[in-house]
Amino acid sequence: MSNVDMTLQQATLPVPQFDQISLEQLKQQIETAIAQGQQFLQDLSTVPESQAARLSVLEQLDTLENNMSEAWGVLSHLNAIMNNAETREVYQSLLPSLSAYYTELGQHTVLYQTFQNVHDASEYQALSAAQQSAIKLALRDFKLSGVALEGEAKKRYAEISARLSQLSSDFSNHVLDATQAYFKPLTEAELKGLPESSVELLKQYGQQRELEQPVATLDFPSYLAIMTYAEDRALRETLYKAYTTRASDQADKPEFDNTQVMEEILKLRQEMAALLGFNHYAELSLASKMAPDVATVQTFLEDLAEHARTPATRDIAELKAIAAADGITELQPWDSTFYSEKLKVQQFNLSQEALKPYFPAPKILQGLFSIVKRLYGIDVIERQAPVWHQDARYFELEDQGQVLGGFYFDLYARSGKRGGAWMSGFRSRMQSKQGLQKPICYMVCNFTPPVGDQPALLTHDEVITLFHEFGHGLHHLLTEVDNISVAGTHGVAWDAVELPSQFMEFWAWDHESLNLLSEHIETQQTLPADLLKALLDARFFQSGMQTLRQIEFALFDLNIHEANPALDAQGIQHTLDEIRRKFSVMPSVAYNRFQHSFSHIFAGGYAAGYYSYKWAEVLASDAFDRFESEGIFNTQTGVEFRKAVLAVGGRDSALDAFVNFRGREPKIDALLRHQGWTNKA
Repeated sequence: MSNVDMTLQQATLPVPQFDQISLEQLKQQIETAIAQGQQFLQDLSTVPESQAARLSVLEQLDTLENNMSEAWGVLSHLNAIMNNAETREVYQSLLPSLSAYYTELGQHTVLYQTFQNVHDASEYQALSAAQQSAIKLALRDFKLSGVALEGEAKKRYAEISARLSQLSSDFSNHVLDATQAYFKPLTEAELKGLPESSVELLKQYGQQRELEQPVATLDFPSYLAIMTYAEDRALRETLYKAYTTRASDQADKPEFDNTQVMEEILKLRQEMAALLGFNHYAELSLASKMAPDVATVQTFLEDLAEHARTPATRDIAELKAIAAADGITELQPWDSTFYSEKLKVQQFNLSQEALKPYFPAPKILQGLFSIVKRLYGIDVIERQAPVWHQDARYFELEDQGQVLGGFYFDLYARSGKRGGAWMSGFRSRMQSKQGLQKPICYMVCNFTPPVGDQPALLTHDEVITLFHEFGHGLHHLLTEVDNISVAGTHGVAWDAVELPSQFMEFWAWDHESLNLLSEHIETQQTLPADLLKALLDARFFQSGMQTLRQIEFALFDLNIHEANPALDAQGIQHTLDEIRRKFSVMPSVAYNRFQHSFSHIFAGGYAAGYYSYKWAEVLASDAFDRFESEGIFNTQTGVEFRKAVLAVGGRDSALDAFVNFRGREPKIDALLRHQGWTNKA
């Protein structure tokens, strides 16, 4: 996608001036925000006597938080998508003081007592539902931040918090650096089997390194192309080994090894949990989630694994059979993607490559915006705004001509950009003295970039990822809550925050949606009937194996965080090996160090919470089940989902929000059906 068209209308919301931002100014802005916050805490020496004065303190805190999250949000965004030595240095230099400030805030006894007094006063009942929820959640978070600790314990908690924020950043940097340090020039023979579009992409990677030959990198579009299409089995193994040993003791770059980082993170998390009176970190993590306890999550995952086992056993048998036909007697991990693609072609006459010309990025965006218009009555309009890279674009959401919020898309993989896909808020909805502040967010992906002068052609998997992130974005943007701490995704239980994102994915599988999303790059035809049928028939392809893989990650995360004492590297590996032995049907190899690049749990917010994807999938499937009954483009149902789930943020509990939409508590039946394991009831 090209840069913003200069004929576009200007952004109507105040947006960051990315073309003018200097790191020095940004650093100064964050330091000022920290100093103002510290001064506020220092000045608050006694609990105000009147309810009005106490509420004024809470309002001041919201304003400070708004200023902080906006300034820090820009820096952390740039650190993730335009990472370089200068940005990283500024980011790292601010981490200790930022961590110290938030620890002081969470442990400020007078501030905590102010919240408690607001809660206990008779006037509390007169507050809005959003204010009441914000206060209840704040009181919970004070306790989880160690407000009740004293003396050495309080000091130690602050030290642990500061160190953990640094270690998470180190972990993420090691994964990024290890990913970008690797590249392998390819010969003509090694390219055998790769489609022309993939060869052109690898040539583009070569040109970026001033080489005349194609280059394999560990950027996901490059890695996936080779694992899917390269007939050279030795090349696939070489890439697989490089990818699965990133940032580990098995790689040839010891400076990026995350072994000690992981060990220290687990040790400090366990110590933090013990300081707060929990048996282990998993207990501490679940104290702020929807799931009631660790045993419930463990049982949920193991039960789901039982449902997946039979289809997964069938999946792996089919994979081994097609590999055996090629003379491969022992299927290896670097064979699975290659033979899965062959099997899909054989069973459904479907290949990702045949689909890609029908999914040019501009058409996908047009189709996505058309779908959300039909569901929620909102328009998405591109506007002109300064951006950090020519690939980035800015849009605004409008409802009957009224701007609700804005968002940026940055969709393609490139050097200096963290892998994966995510949504992060830049600004939250909030009622301030200046009026209503409207939300803005970033949605970031790492899709195959445009090659030559063609627009980017997406795989269907990438289409699903785009819908997923847009679901998160809508959750942030369509909030109707004016209190910053419970607006959008704020205050939403972590294991329910994936509901809107996984829910949106269903529209990438609907035949009517696919007609809106597809247009052949040359003929302008929508997806023909035979390809459409093949795509929909292949929907449940290897769903058993894929589910077991997610359960493997979730149980590994849960189990390493409930270990007391904390595990060392050997214990971490042993835990993963045991879970694979019990639950995985895919072969593994001894050198695989998946855990060393598991950023979700070591550098993201998913520690002892990776199960959230599956937990929320139950909610998303069950919510979509209502659309299936009432019409998946039923505007009234869409309006009700928007009102009950997307609009409420953390004002309502996740369960209440779901029940308000569904009319009952969630059931697992729809999930099992959407995996293809049961028939429609």
